[in-house]
Amino acid sequence: MGIEILEGIKSVLEFVLSGDQKIMNITIRTIAISGTATLLSTIWGSPIGVLLGLKKFRGRLLIKGFFNAMIGIPAVALGLILYLLFSNAGPLGFLQILYSSYGIIIGQALLITPLTVSFIASAVESVGPEIRDLAKTLGASEVQISLVILKEAMSGVVLAITASFNRAIAELGVALLIGGNIRGFTRVLTTAIALETAKGEILLGIALTIILLLIVSVVNLTVNLIQRRKIWRIW
Repeated sequence: MGIEILEGIKSVLEFVLSGDQKIMNITIRTIAISGTATLLSTIWGSPIGVLLGLKKFRGRLLIKGFFNAMIGIPAVALGLILYLLFSNAGPLGFLQILYSSYGIIIGQALLITPLTVSFIASAVESVGPEIRDLAKTLGASEVQISLVILKEAMSGVVLAITASFNRAIAELGVALLIGGNIRGFTRVLTTAIALETAKGEILLGIALTIILLLIVSVVNLTVNLIQRRKIWRIW
């Protein structure tokens, strides 16, 4: 196994140095699809998370519990549901997004939305009540108080977005069922890994896995460095 991993690393270096177009296209497509899905999730999930974290209203715990429960939904289960909805015989078949990158983006965005909402809500709730009290004492309005709390919770918000991207880029079920793993169109790293491994191309599968891990590592390292630099400036 150790030798195969070393061979996989060697294959990655060969792909990078040779500029293998197929691998590059799959990698770029993967980042673009998962990045767009994360953006969509952030756009519609952040307001919900902030609302759940800031406000107290009837049904809040029920809604929060729903999103917490949906964090664990299997990607393949969501993929099947969306397949039935997006197929020609389904109620959303007129959209014609089955077996397309757009379909994968929507599927991944829906998959990670519970994670985005729950993590942001928890980050906002974790801000101490003394922050709110201090802002009220200084005469801040409700909107200004909300902005202050959100600023204090920004580290948790960034963590939520990063975790959502990691979940999106690593999933297989939605990408396979909705995208169909079509070469040159919807094939991403996870579906390529599954395909090459099934074909017996273990070294190529390991190489693609290493590329996927490198993307996740670079994204997380970059976010951590940005946050550390910000903290350093504050101090």
